[in-house]
Amino acid sequence: MQISETKNDGLARAYNVTIPASEIDSRVSAEVKRIAPQVRMAGFRPGKVPANLVKKMHGESIHADMLNQVVRESVDKVMAENKLRPAMQPSVALGEDYEQGKDATLTVELEVLPEIAAPSIEGLKLEKLTVPVSDEEVMEAVERIAGQQKSFKAAAKTKKAAEGDQLIIDFVGKLDGVEFEGGKAEDAALEIGSGRFIPGFEEQLVGAKTGDEKTITVTFPADYPAENLKGKEATFDITVKEVKVPTETKADDEFAKNLGLESLDKLKELLRGQLEQETAGLTRTQMKRALLDQLAAGHDFAVPPSMVEAEFNQIWAQLTQEAAREEDPEAAMKEIEAEKDDYRRIAERRVRLGLLLSEIGQANGVEVSNQEMQMLVQQAAQQYRPEDRQRFVEYVRNEPMAAAQLRAPLYEDKVVDFLFDKAEVTTREVTKEELQAAIEAEEGETPAAKPEAKKAPAKKKAAKADEPATEASAEANDAAAEEKPAKKPAAKKAPAKKAEQADAGEEKAEAKPAKKAPAKKAAKKAEA
Repeated sequence: MQISETKNDGLARAYNVTIPASEIDSRVSAEVKRIAPQVRMAGFRPGKVPANLVKKMHGESIHADMLNQVVRESVDKVMAENKLRPAMQPSVALGEDYEQGKDATLTVELEVLPEIAAPSIEGLKLEKLTVPVSDEEVMEAVERIAGQQKSFKAAAKTKKAAEGDQLIIDFVGKLDGVEFEGGKAEDAALEIGSGRFIPGFEEQLVGAKTGDEKTITVTFPADYPAENLKGKEATFDITVKEVKVPTETKADDEFAKNLGLESLDKLKELLRGQLEQETAGLTRTQMKRALLDQLAAGHDFAVPPSMVEAEFNQIWAQLTQEAAREEDPEAAMKEIEAEKDDYRRIAERRVRLGLLLSEIGQANGVEVSNQEMQMLVQQAAQQYRPEDRQRFVEYVRNEPMAAAQLRAPLYEDKVVDFLFDKAEVTTREVTKEELQAAIEAEEGETPAAKPEAKKAPAKKKAAKADEPATEASAEANDAAAEEKPAKKPAAKKAPAKKAEQADAGEEKAEAKPAKKAPAKKAAKKAEA
């Protein structure tokens, strides 16, 4: 086998590999000899089929397998002899003029990870902004819950139903005088003004009293889930069995017990913990951004263009999806198109930070344990239907890149926590508004993130400059190097996640969907 380097330009490498025909032929002969005793053929006793007949029958597939095997080993040898650390999976091409009996010529092209000087973790100084949780905030949270726990009490039989009142009704729905499936209910609770029933239903019950019987006419929405009801006019025969009026829910021990807690104090304790956890997440975000700003300011090195392109494509895909949901998708696309270069610079910074954190983690023995990895896989599997969960686990087990991508965010967090422990941290109490303002002020403001002419607009929530590309972790790079580029099997697919299915007969009791965020307010990736 002969290996010659044909390109060494920055992080780009290319090699020509020549595999002698004799080496391929010897492997084919050895494989024929190995499988011959297992071959069955009419007219021959088991294990007695001549090797030349085995080769005649299975020679093509055996040759393909052995060629594939020697190509993989050749690529591994290129990596090992040249001490290469691939940034992404190498590109391997077999010469177009190759045929059996001839030497095989390969072209191997790749980008390597940059050599990063051991990052200094000494002298890191961070300010930790904390937000104390006051008794007033806890009580406000209690009152919010109490306000959401609506309760109603029976009103006088002469009470006419008004906005906010609850009716207990029986109803029967009919199309052209014929009762339709799913249009009947008894003792149904309807709050006037809640918008849970189809348009026009609740409004026609304003003024109804206990014991009233009436027929109303409504038109089902054109996008109603049930095909037989879309846009159809229907009547509902309604019997009002009771009118109830809302009552104030008092935040006391009895209220807490109704929620399954021992007392109001226990509820306050629980809510205080939730509020503290929420502010702790914001504090971590602020500290992480400050930490990454310091790291980015002190390190500037070339990063593999293929990794930057992959990261940019992820950012761009998210932004275009958000733009498509805007009221004016065309205008939204023009807006992000005008800032495309800024997003590409953000992608480069994120890749650089990911490589830097990876290098720090490797140099300091940061690892994700097998137990932690198993927990990650099991948690991710819960996103799938029960019958698909084991298939997902197998998929991750057999696909190194899938496992690496799952592992990468936890690995990054562990490196960040390691650096927090090493840094000199001072603490300062602030208000929640001040903490949020500090987070926004730090976004994209470090020297490495600033474009030459202007800084990246603050609205770039989806592509924060200070968020490392987690795919660039050490595990992901190692997995890319371990992939066998010559094998190229059909790509395995992870099982489909749970389908979000709407019950066609339930629209009348569904809450209205929340409005979608516009593109310029794309959701931030979690940093906690």
